[in-house]
Amino acid sequence: MMPVNPDDLLTIVTGASSGLGAATAHKLALEGRRVLTLQRHPPPNVAHQDYKYPIEFREVDLYDHKAIDQVTAEITQKYQVGYLVNNAGVNRPGSIEAVTEDDLDAVWQLNIKAPIQLIKAFLPQMKANHFGRIVNISSRAILGKTERIAYASSKMGTVGLTLSLCLELAPFGITVNVVAPGPVETELFKRGHPIGSERRAFVINSVPMKRLGSPEDIARSISFFLSPDSGFITGQLLYVCGGVSVSGSGGL
Repeated sequence: MMPVNPDDLLTIVTGASSGLGAATAHKLALEGRRVLTLQRHPPPNVAHQDYKYPIEFREVDLYDHKAIDQVTAEITQKYQVGYLVNNAGVNRPGSIEAVTEDDLDAVWQLNIKAPIQLIKAFLPQMKANHFGRIVNISSRAILGKTERIAYASSKMGTVGLTLSLCLELAPFGITVNVVAPGPVETELFKRGHPIGSERRAFVINSVPMKRLGSPEDIARSISFFLSPDSGFITGQLLYVCGGVSVSGSGGL
């Protein structure tokens, strides 16, 4: 028997000001969860009429180690955290010749170091409650994509983190899983692939399902892993990609 009610525990989502993170925070809030997001800008739909609890927001620069320590200390003093979605990430495209130390530092800080720091901050509560759900966000790009040296290597690191951490935390009733999205219709994607462009058409035609994913597609998979009923699923990598991970469309 779990010593706490999972419904009373806080859910943290990083990078929820737009895109996948915003969709995830929205879905979880619609499910009646207490959601708090961490990023530089407020998320949309903070007080949606169908939320049981309004989404809370803490402004934080996830490149700043001290700022992360400060905000997590504040959160753990006020709440019991039971769920963590490490969604915030950054991509600095470039070939092996073009990638710089600054690119590597920036990408690895946001994609790997910040998630580890957040996990370490919230783990004491999860262990004490013998309950926790952690979802890390990777990318289909880990299977190979040109000019993704910094990004793909960091996102593969997310998988390694998940596989190692799940073994350490399984005895405490804490699950750790990873979701790897394929091409998704976000504002960032639209800027790089305008509607009607050949580049956009190429991507869509390369997806076996012949469409882009939606942020809601990814949010649903995250919600599944976060469910208290998913307690026997840990260390798993789920591609949400319309079949691209199987087809080998490396140009995506």
